[in-house]
Amino acid sequence: MVGGAQRGETSQRPSPEVSPARHLVIGGSLLVALAVIGTAGYVAIAGMSALDALYMTVTTLSTVGYGEIRPLGPGGRIFTMGLITAGVGTALYTAGALAEFLVAGQLRELLGRRAMSRALASMGEHVIVCGYGRLGQSLAAELDRSGVPQVVIEEDPAVAARLEGGPHPVIVASAADDGVLEQAGVARARAIVAATGSEAVNVFVTLAAREANPEVAIHARAETEAGARRLRRAGATQVVSPHHLGGLRLAHAILRPAVVDFMELVMPGQGDREIDLEEVALAPGSALAGARLRDLPARGVAVLVVAVKRAAEPITLSPSADAELRAGDRIVVVGEREKLMRLADLAGRGGERTG
Repeated sequence: MVGGAQRGETSQRPSPEVSPARHLVIGGSLLVALAVIGTAGYVAIAGMSALDALYMTVTTLSTVGYGEIRPLGPGGRIFTMGLITAGVGTALYTAGALAEFLVAGQLRELLGRRAMSRALASMGEHVIVCGYGRLGQSLAAELDRSGVPQVVIEEDPAVAARLEGGPHPVIVASAADDGVLEQAGVARARAIVAATGSEAVNVFVTLAAREANPEVAIHARAETEAGARRLRRAGATQVVSPHHLGGLRLAHAILRPAVVDFMELVMPGQGDREIDLEEVALAPGSALAGARLRDLPARGVAVLVVAVKRAAEPITLSPSADAELRAGDRIVVVGEREKLMRLADLAGRGGERTG
């Protein structure tokens, strides 16, 4: 029987491993317990005062051999031998637990750094997200939906800790620190997003990224108009002001509610729907090269072509049904998800969908 234990066999679960920190706590607790037992034992057996009994217990457990405070009878000597035996064993256990705790932590950190370095070295055409605040989180979620690889740079250790074990490499540092962008693979990245809450950091990231990779697309967050101007001068491909966009969205919802409803209907990442808005690129040798827009339904692609972007030419909105598609064109389409996937398959050798 697949997926469960066969009849007649005992299903055994592996016992949970005890962490090095837990071992250390156990060892320390045993030493404290032995000190209490030893003190009480010397008081009861040898009639010592509490201070003398504690002193005798500590010297016995540490095996320093200062000798007896007062002569011990047979019962006291037997108790001392048992205390020494238990103390030596517990001390060795605690020392081993301490070493394990220190070595395991360092080894785990070392292996983690090496694994991340290997992951970063193998990445290409990824997006570098600088700052994992609310804007960065929303961006990362949408990129995940489209299967785009990412590297996150976050200087807050508490925020970065929440991303440990996730699907993306995380660099705990400020994106403005020397060498951080290079470590994140800026030379091989398709885009970088400066989404920190500091305009100064975003400007510096934009300058550094543009210097390291003149071709990379840089999308930067701005809080003020002055910051937006500086980011554009620094080389940002696109500057976004979340507050400005939020205000416009609210204004449109009041003045043009039907338009906003339509945009929410077709905007990717707005939940499970059958209708989506996508951008599709026609690769060289595409099966659609030379086809006219009116021919798409006959090929099983009944979609609405909203715009066509061809090389350096201005974007064409609401293209004519007689418009001819060429390799390298990027078309913006609205339609059922199944039809969009079919269009992506026809767009090139295997298809290329950029949305």
